[in-house]
Order: sequence, then structure tokens, then C-alpha cells
Amino acid sequence: MRIGHQSTAVVAMVVAVFSFGAGTALGQAAWPSQPIRLIVPNPPGGLPDILSRSITEPLRARLGQPVIVENRPGANAGIGAAATATSKPDGYAYLVSDSAIYNISHHLNSQLPFDRNDLMPVARIAKSLLYIASGPSVQIKTMQEFVQQAKANPGKISYGSIGVGSFHHLTMEAVQAELGLKLNHIPYKGTGESVTALRAGQIDLIVAAYAGLAGAVKSNQAHLIAHNSVGRTKNAPEVPAIADSIKGFDLSHNQGLYARAGTPMEIVTKMAAVLAEVVKDPQVMERFDSLGIEPDILGPAEFKPYLDKEAVSIKRIVDAAGLKPN
Repeated sequence: MRIGHQSTAVVAMVVAVFSFGAGTALGQAAWPSQPIRLIVPNPPGGLPDILSRSITEPLRARLGQPVIVENRPGANAGIGAAATATSKPDGYAYLVSDSAIYNISHHLNSQLPFDRNDLMPVARIAKSLLYIASGPSVQIKTMQEFVQQAKANPGKISYGSIGVGSFHHLTMEAVQAELGLKLNHIPYKGTGESVTALRAGQIDLIVAAYAGLAGAVKSNQAHLIAHNSVGRTKNAPEVPAIADSIKGFDLSHNQGLYARAGTPMEIVTKMAAVLAEVVKDPQVMERFDSLGIEPDILGPAEFKPYLDKEAVSIKRIVDAAGLKPN
């Protein structure tokens, strides 16, 4: 059969269309097709870092791609958050952090290199709490002794945190506001640095997660005074809650995953679903238990409203403490 010029043109066009479609399909490989980065805005040793390293292998096994933890500390977690907020919205870079960077930082820093709306909540992974602990430089073992000494020595009792605007910092700011105390805040780049300073007697107190304090507690270089959640904890059941001294006090916070805004929802949904499987892994559950954190998944549809509600409470604390953006 002979094909005329017009028929030849039609055939050529059809071939071109199918070739383009095949090329497009090949060029847009199914997610994930390359390594995934978990960006931790803190130095190694802090809770987000330890948590991230606890889930990398289970994530790799389920996603079929390497999962790399990338520490990007500095600027009160702003450097790591900015790295995520300016990454490609393709589902290959995620921020692992508590919600301070999402709900607190913009209250205290008017020059952040990113906007809250540049980050997209993917999933809450776990809930955690923080402890007030004393070091070898002071004889403070209880909340009562802490309050007594702080009132007797206004501005002289020092405490360390992972930085201005962190939940660690706001926990103590809220305590000061409620009890009329005046303390000397010493911010550090991460939990590792602040615990080292506590052990060396360079600061009197610290606010940190159980994971970062466990070694110092076991070596009798730190003593747990109280925690910022409610009730008693499995890791340290003898330690009271700050709420026992300040009615209604609860600043337990979450550890979550954030992507750059604009990341396709189908990728975000899949990542959240995989995380929900990961936190049920027996080894992950055992590791979380040793860290003093509780697996508590919220997917993207629930996580964002949760954060918005938390933002209202955080603003009240920031205002009550008289904190202003720099």
C-alpha cells in the first residue's frame, strides 16, 4: 500500500506524540528515584538528630533509596529550615525538627531567611518532653529548691538551652513568668554543647530532652528536677511535672517532618504513610522508648491544624514573657 504525503505527515505526527509521551514518562520517574535527605537544623547529639538516625534504615528499606541525615545547625535552626525552604519541591529534602521553627521563630526573629508558609507540614512523628536538670555546680534537687535559690539570687542562676526561641528556652521563660523568677539564659548551638557546659559547671541548670541528658544523669553529673509535660514518665517516673508546681503547665512538643511548600501532595501523603509504618517497627519503638519519646503520627491533613492550634498557645507564652523580635 502506498502512503501519500498527507498520510506520511499524519504517521510522523503520531510517532512524534508517542515518542514525546514515552520520553516524558521516562523523564518523570516514580518517586522516589534518588536518595532522600533528612535535614536536621541542630548539631549531632540532639533529639532531632538521634530521632532521624533511628528511622533512616527503616525508611530506606521501605522506600528503596538511601536516606541521608544532613546536619545544618546555626541561626537557631534557621539555616537548616532555610535549606529546606529553598530546596526543590520534589520530595527529596525534608526538615526534621520540633515545631519551634514553624511556630516560634518568627515571633523572635524579624530577619528569618524564610517564611513560615515556605514549609509544608508532612507528618508529626512523635511527641517528646523536656527536663529541667541541675548540674554539679549547684545543690538543687527539687523544684522547691530551684525556686528558693532563684528568688534568693535573682539573675545569678544560669541555665542552658539549644537557643533563643526553642521550646527549651520558652519552657524556662514560662516558668520565670509564672513564678516571678529572674534567671540568666545561656544559649548554645545544640544539646551536646549545653550538656558539656553543665557537666563542666559552666552553667547551673539546663533544659533538654531525656536522650541528651541520659549519659550525664547516669554518671551523676546531672539531676532531673522536673519535666514540661503532665503526669509521670516511663523513663524517669520519680521526676515530677512542672505542672505539679504550676497548674496547667504543659509545653511538651512534637518532632515532625516538613517539606518545601509546593511539594506534590501525592508524595507528601506517601511519605506520611511510610512514616506511619516506620514508627510501628519494633526496633524503632524500642529506640524511641529509650529516648523518652512517644510515637504519635499525624498525617498532613491533621498535622497542619494541630500546629495552627499550638501557634495560638505559643503566642500567649511569648507575649507573657515579653519576648520581642530582634
